[in-house]
Amino acid sequence: MIIAIYSRGVTREQKPALDQLIGCLQKYPSKIWLFNALTEQYPSLKSIENVGVFGGYKDLPNDTKVLISLGGDGTILDAVTIVRNKNIPILGINLGRLGFLTGANSNEIEKAVNALFHDTYIVDNRSLLHIEGSREIFGDIPFGLNDFAILKQDIAPMINIHTYLNGELLNTYWSDGLIVATPTGSTAYNLSCYGPLVFPHTSSFVITPIAPHQLNVRPIVIPDDSVISFEVESRSNTFICSLDARREIVRKEVQIAVRKENFKVGIIRLEDASFLTTLRSKLDWGVDKRN
Repeated sequence: MIIAIYSRGVTREQKPALDQLIGCLQKYPSKIWLFNALTEQYPSLKSIENVGVFGGYKDLPNDTKVLISLGGDGTILDAVTIVRNKNIPILGINLGRLGFLTGANSNEIEKAVNALFHDTYIVDNRSLLHIEGSREIFGDIPFGLNDFAILKQDIAPMINIHTYLNGELLNTYWSDGLIVATPTGSTAYNLSCYGPLVFPHTSSFVITPIAPHQLNVRPIVIPDDSVISFEVESRSNTFICSLDARREIVRKEVQIAVRKENFKVGIIRLEDASFLTTLRSKLDWGVDKRN
């Protein structure tokens, strides 16, 4: 069985968690594939028995059972661009702060590894966004798990974003920007801009304006089989497009459309976890801090 481990980088303080993870995996018949940034950071990892090294999507073995992401939510967003359409689920182990997407905390590593090898875990298949433009943007990774945003540049005043659903005008947003979020991404930038929380398996997208000039404009939930297209007016010649953690500067004459990607990505959670337990633990719902 092949288990891959990805991380943006592991600090000296976090290294014991990586060592514990590798030690737990070695108790089972498995081959461990490590992201090359880890072996460059800690060359001694190359000497571990049954260890392979990968650098990205192309050299990640197709028969990998699980990719373990060590870090926070941003690390999982990176991991999505590595597994892509290979149908390899991602288990996030939280070494960061909030960790909405992570399936286990650093003190649950042994429990998580045991679940992997005894098949006592749940895979949630999450929908993705796909971005198309009248010119290519985001290269060969035009998809994201969380959200897509159109943003004004820092020096520009607010922009006008003409927004269409399946070719019909929805609204023109006079604002600092606009977010299109998946249900997964509803707990991210969308939440910070007062958008609604959406259950992960809901077949929907959320459109949320950023600092709209019209007081009667509010976020809206739409079916995820919609095609959302945009035309941007700005005093500046360019605006910013953001897709998860990636950004591009785009000229205002470029037309953009967003639709659901034709594949999904599996996110692993342990059997005793659920979206509601995550909300309660991460957002302190139900906690009375007056006492």
